[in-house]
Amino acid sequence: MNKRWASLVLWGAAGVLGVSTAAAAADAAAAVAAVQRVTVLPGNGASIEVLVQGQGPALVLLPSRGRGAEDFDDLAARLAQAGYRVLRPEPRGIGGSTGPMKGITLHDLGNDMAAVIRNVARQPAVMVGHAFGNWVARTTGVDHPELVRGVVIVAAAAKQYPAGLSEHVDRSADLSLPDAERLKSIQYAFFAPGHDARVWLGGWYPEVSESQRLAGKATRQSDWWSGGSKPLLDLQAGADKFKPESTRNEIRDEFGERVSVVVIPGAGHALVPEEPQAVADAIVRWEKGLKP
Repeated sequence: MNKRWASLVLWGAAGVLGVSTAAAAADAAAAVAAVQRVTVLPGNGASIEVLVQGQGPALVLLPSRGRGAEDFDDLAARLAQAGYRVLRPEPRGIGGSTGPMKGITLHDLGNDMAAVIRNVARQPAVMVGHAFGNWVARTTGVDHPELVRGVVIVAAAAKQYPAGLSEHVDRSADLSLPDAERLKSIQYAFFAPGHDARVWLGGWYPEVSESQRLAGKATRQSDWWSGGSKPLLDLQAGADKFKPESTRNEIRDEFGERVSVVVIPGAGHALVPEEPQAVADAIVRWEKGLKP
């Protein structure tokens, strides 16, 4: 085996080491639904838990700031059913993922993702980053181009977005505030009118949110903005306050034809829980046009 894909992975007891071809065919539906938990040791003091589901080309899903892999439960199932191997690394500080939380940059988090690709995907992967997760996805694409086939940025903010929105993200994750007050910020910053923001009232990790906020501030935007040189899908939400209409084509205008833009109408910055099938369909259509 090529040393580049050498494994340093601790498989959980639920992991399936091997099944016969006949058994795999018979149990195809169950295999798609099954979620394995894998621990990756990147060698930088971190330990990253990864949820693995399905078979096929590898997709690595990265959640929004201060949130975990469970945000993608529905989307991961849809993508696995569509024929993909879906990897969901838990951010440091969530689930079984641990590691330094202070004094880090997006480059450190990108190195975590590179270890996940090397040791679990064992093939170049498509990075799919939602909101803050798209910063990490793009950083991985810049720092580790040999491991990345393409990058999908889901509800990525514009280079310059309206003042005050970040404060609503902070308030959303502040568990010391009354739920009613937090819900107002979640609804305002993340969900389009008519969509129920209560689905995101839980699932917040304040220490993770603060660690990621500081990691972003410690990293120059120019370090990761391009996402590397591979194809990029800018998957936008039509009612996303972080992406004003005037900025709809800013990334394509800057990086040219390697950027595809898809807009899902009627969704906000949360996007994934609002329109999971539309998100899955857009990713699948775009990925099928990539080189193997």
